[in-house]
Amino acid sequence: MFLWVEDEVSFNTDFEKQDQVYYVPTNQQYDGVWRTIYATPGPLAQALKDEIPGIIRATRSSNQERLFSVGENAINRTGRFADQDFLEIFSLKFIEGQRETAFSNPEAIVLTQSTAIALFGTDENILGKIIKMGNTDNYLVSGVIEDLPNTISFPFDWIAPFERYRDGAEWMTHYGNNFSDTFVLLSEDANLETVDARVRQLIQEKSSDETDTYAFLHSIKDWHLRSKFKDGSIVGGRIAYVHLFSIIALIILLIACINFMNLSTARSEKRASEVGVRKAMGSGRSRLIFQFITEALMLAFMATIVSVVLLVVLLPQFNLLIGKNLVLGLTQPSHIILLLSITLVCGVFAGLYPAFYLSSFKPVDVLKGLKVTQGSATSIRKGLVIGQFTISIVFIICTILVYQQIQHVKNRDLGFDKEQLISMNVNDAMIEKFDVIKQKLIESGAVKSVGLNNSDILSGGNNGSNLTWTGGTNTEDVLISFRYINSDFLETTGMKLAEGHGFSDNVAKDSSSVLITESFAKLMGSGSAIGKIIDRGDYPYTVVGVVKDFLYDDMYAQGDPVMFFNYPAGANYMYLKTNPGVPVSDMLARVESVMKIHNSAFPFQYQFVDDTFDAKFKSEQLIGTLSQLFALLAILISCLGLFGLAAYTAEQRRKEIGIRKVLGASVTGIVKLLSKDFVKLVGVSILLASPIAWFTMHNWLQDYAYRIDINWWIFVMAGVVAILIAIVTVSFQAIKAAVANPIKSLKTE
Repeated sequence: MFLWVEDEVSFNTDFEKQDQVYYVPTNQQYDGVWRTIYATPGPLAQALKDEIPGIIRATRSSNQERLFSVGENAINRTGRFADQDFLEIFSLKFIEGQRETAFSNPEAIVLTQSTAIALFGTDENILGKIIKMGNTDNYLVSGVIEDLPNTISFPFDWIAPFERYRDGAEWMTHYGNNFSDTFVLLSEDANLETVDARVRQLIQEKSSDETDTYAFLHSIKDWHLRSKFKDGSIVGGRIAYVHLFSIIALIILLIACINFMNLSTARSEKRASEVGVRKAMGSGRSRLIFQFITEALMLAFMATIVSVVLLVVLLPQFNLLIGKNLVLGLTQPSHIILLLSITLVCGVFAGLYPAFYLSSFKPVDVLKGLKVTQGSATSIRKGLVIGQFTISIVFIICTILVYQQIQHVKNRDLGFDKEQLISMNVNDAMIEKFDVIKQKLIESGAVKSVGLNNSDILSGGNNGSNLTWTGGTNTEDVLISFRYINSDFLETTGMKLAEGHGFSDNVAKDSSSVLITESFAKLMGSGSAIGKIIDRGDYPYTVVGVVKDFLYDDMYAQGDPVMFFNYPAGANYMYLKTNPGVPVSDMLARVESVMKIHNSAFPFQYQFVDDTFDAKFKSEQLIGTLSQLFALLAILISCLGLFGLAAYTAEQRRKEIGIRKVLGASVTGIVKLLSKDFVKLVGVSILLASPIAWFTMHNWLQDYAYRIDINWWIFVMAGVVAILIAIVTVSFQAIKAAVANPIKSLKTE
């Protein structure tokens, strides 16, 4: 778990100027609620650099995926169009070329080392070579940089001058259009609070109209761990998981230490004679304490060696589970120091109480054969067992609730059918040949229908405000999402019309018609929305159909109202509704053959929408999986401790058991006798664990607008499971003691 935590906290720490680098998001107010948007107006970067003291570099940046080709070799890579300052802000390390002159030519491009090798087969002597972007634009390689580490929040494989990104687009110069990532570098002596206060004023000063939008600074150190915003302020992020799993790992260690304490004190009678003899021969208490702690440390070191072996074996499987590439790194001094520190702390902590307890025996009483009194030790052992099972039951309840929450959202009505649905990125050639591609795909028998959309169906996409419509008041502050689709998009995705009709194949005919979602229709007042007018700027649109609401962007909430336009030329994604009667491999082969004929310049790439949907729950699924593992570990360790205590109890009461059997006690009765005390302890654990688990999961669920209710039966089920586990664990030793020959236990009397 330390390796995972180390990986999480190491994000974005490889940049030389990490203490001075900031991202610039914007807070925008809609309907009285502040939303944090990861986008800024295009001209903001230059204004920040020119007008705010303390900001010494600033850059626009736009993340894009592009096709690159050299001869017959073609690959897709994600990268950034950015300004020259981008190279300086992140202190990119050049293998070939110079950082200062990399963008002196507007047709230049800088590649990462792996991208250069993928295109040219080498990363050397490629300066000045030509590569083709999107099968149309030529770029001149002006530099090769080292590959970025995996621990970076904004990864990229190439960087090209921002000027060539939709060069000359007039809308990029407006402060009302948010489309660009903005990064800034502060001077070493800059006062963050002063600079941030000035940044927050700039957009309002530059906008010609009054605006409820302001930019602010977000430190590179917070990009990964503290990227969750609510009402314009940071409220957490992945840092919560770092804290959570760190605490859980410590709890697992604590349970193991408790086991050692329990078993050490339980074996006190067996070591009482040793303590008595050593004390009689002159050993002081401090020397005995040192001996027992040393023994505990030796066991801890042995456990450490075993754990390292297990890590070597299991780490690859753990990496597959969490989707990372963690390395044990035993050659790193920090890892060695941490491992030794954990070993020492666990050894001393686990051995401290047993050492003081065992060394407190009086030699006179022990050597006279008097039974060692264990009153306080027995109470402490019971308390430790209760603590162990309390933790285990909390894990069981939390695991069940996390699983239920994930399934609850996954089974939510999406408003469209994600099954048998494939998405593909489109390019200009695919749009131009769309009718032919659509026809050939359907003729292949692999596809039932084909739709176009400007946005990923599960993502937010384009949006805007300042619309007015029939029946609405104060509509300018409502955020509306825009979708540019073709006439077959609704059928392809399984979206349903609540009223009205969809678009026709005649785009010109529908140039002034729109579809809206039910949530939008409600904003238009009572009565049918069909025929009502929506003004977007100076252009009026007539509502011809109302689409049932569908889920997108945040899977736990309801998306903003949506407005559909019949404008397939603006599409970025193609959706294929595949034929369920055709095997997947055959279907993909047929689709690929069509695309190779009619879109041969681009590699065939696709995604199943249901896989994309599942990926939306990556964090929750990781929590669920790790919770299951931790629950199993906690239960296993607790059961091992309980097993040892049961064995000790059976040994202590062997004569009692023998007498009871001679007097006619049954095996079942003896098993009940030995088990009931442990079941009582587990019962107390259930009472303690239930409110703790409820409080923990109630707070966790508050982060989700769409969430389950915590039902009482979950606590009952977890309690029953815990009791059954305890009974099974104890019963083995109880049955073993019950079926033993009583003559063997009584023959010494």
